[in-house]
Amino acid sequence: MKVQEILDMNDEQLAEALRAAREEQMRLRFQATTGELKDTSRLTFVRKNIARLQTIARQRALAGEKEGK
Repeated sequence: MKVQEILDMNDEQLAEALRAAREEQMRLRFQATTGELKDTSRLTFVRKNIARLQTIARQRALAGEKEGK
């Protein structure tokens, strides 16, 4: 997922994308453990995507705090 796509999401969509990415990461880790995972680079991609989503969510939270003060 590209950063611009994430920035265009509203907060609910962002939370849903984060939840889905975490579920995918859990599924991929399970597959890696059992030896079923063929494309191990997918784990890295999902991990970085989760980091992108969390970063944008945190930036929005901090921006909301600044506006509230």
